Amino acid sequence: MALCLANSLVTKRDFNLYDQLVRYKWWYKKGYMSSIGRCFAIGNATCDSLNTFERRQKHFAKQYDLPSEQMDYLSDEKLLDKFHVYCSETEVAGNGALMRLAPVPLFFYRFPEYAIEFSGRSGQITHGDMDAYNACRYYGALIVAALHGYKKDQLLDRDFYTKHTTWFDGKQLYNGIKAIAEGSYQKPGGYKDGIRGKGYIVNALEAALWAFWSDGDSFEKGALAAVNLGDDTDTTAAIYGQLAGAYYGYKKLPQHWVQHLYAKKFIFNLSKWIVYEGQKWQPTEATTPTPSRLRPNE
Repeated sequence: MALCLANSLVTKRDFNLYDQLVRYKWWYKKGYMSSIGRCFAIGNATCDSLNTFERRQKHFAKQYDLPSEQMDYLSDEKLLDKFHVYCSETEVAGNGALMRLAPVPLFFYRFPEYAIEFSGRSGQITHGDMDAYNACRYYGALIVAALHGYKKDQLLDRDFYTKHTTWFDGKQLYNGIKAIAEGSYQKPGGYKDGIRGKGYIVNALEAALWAFWSDGDSFEKGALAAVNLGDDTDTTAAIYGQLAGAYYGYKKLPQHWVQHLYAKKFIFNLSKWIVYEGQKWQPTEATTPTPSRLRPNE
């Protein structure tokens, strides 16, 4: 799904939630961007949201007399404004919203307010709970800060949010996400102290940050720590890897892992493409952080 999201950003050269959903649907239905040519291990929340999206496409095509086979390529801005892209129930807060996030802050990091707001919305189209929205916003902000050269103690500062309220457009973090921002993950005992890499997005975020906080300045050690927590191991490690990768950089990834990466050249070039298009992107009146057509139901 991260590759789907990255492809959407670079081909559209902008943040387009409808196109992101189309590409996720292609992965779900056709194996687009899958390393084995088919979808596997899709979460219930994502599955439900993509099925809802497909139903809405069919209804939309009938309502506006559009060819159904062209719905995946809808580009008319007036029609896109009318399509409701938030396809999740409001209390869905699984970790799937967070594990695919990185392409958004990578693309928009030069404009932190946009990067953070778009990070939240990128998750909410499939996971409608405000915890999912805020988890993605907070983690997106940390990735942005890492790309701006912040040191580790700055990223893990318990006052990071309060020092960057303008980045968050003054919007508060609530409940579990606020506690995480204030350092709830900083527990030396890890699993013994209650850190769990569970499917709930708050637990997953806390576990990934615990791995980053305790990784001894080693990407490899942190990834292994995330996996060895148990529970939803692949997702916890994927979330860890986004921030850790932004912080440590490509050259500090364990090369004995990188050499076995499937489609390594493709992923490397796609990453360079994100950098290229992101450097060219500029906000316009049509892409303010809070355009009405992107605003979720709250």
